[in-house]
Amino acid sequence: MHEIPKILLLYTTGVFTGFMNVMAGGGSAIILPLLIFLGLDGALANGTNRVAIFIQNISAILSFRQEKVHSFRHSTVMSLFALPGAILGAFLAVHINNALFHKILGIVMIGIMITIVLPKKKIKFSENPKNAWLIYPAMVGIGFYGGFIQVGVGFILMAALQNILKIDLVKVNMHKVFVIFFYTIPALAVFILTGNVRWEYGLALAAGNATGAWFSAKVAVKKGEKVVRIVLLVAILIMSAKLLGVF
Repeated sequence: MHEIPKILLLYTTGVFTGFMNVMAGGGSAIILPLLIFLGLDGALANGTNRVAIFIQNISAILSFRQEKVHSFRHSTVMSLFALPGAILGAFLAVHINNALFHKILGIVMIGIMITIVLPKKKIKFSENPKNAWLIYPAMVGIGFYGGFIQVGVGFILMAALQNILKIDLVKVNMHKVFVIFFYTIPALAVFILTGNVRWEYGLALAAGNATGAWFSAKVAVKKGEKVVRIVLLVAILIMSAKLLGVF
């Protein structure tokens, strides 16, 4: 495949996964295998994807802000807890053996599939949830996972934010995109400094992701939690099909 078709493929895939990432998650489970299929090794695919994730979440944050849905102070505090783990995770990702990374990616995707099919309990929203402080140690672990592999981190973040803070899915997504943006800064720096970014692919993905993310945030705010749940369900079905080898 020539470079121009690859760039167009990455852009169009980026629009779809950017929309899906902001509304739900799982986009990296499509992007990483695609980048590896296009000839990138594990670390290079991982780093290239971070360019798109970084730009995507800037776009989503600005879109949420335009819709007057934000809580920058709380988002920042949570992000600071995710930061150390993300740096450690990124260092591990660039130094790990490529074959081992592929095996870990496969195991992680199976784990995500299991969590997808497990029954979910109904969340009762609360202004002052008990044990809300648990979100901070949770962010340390989530940061490490996100810095290392990124795949499925949106689902993990959504589960942590909703189950611990007892907030609706629109606010969950608002915090989620900020936290991922914040910890992606040092993680992306690690990949750049170690030469693990394919810039033309990363920027094509980023353009698509930013487009999808901008509209995703607006749809989430204007249509509310009901549409977020629908997109989340579609994202889970797509990811399940991917993990089961349907496509």
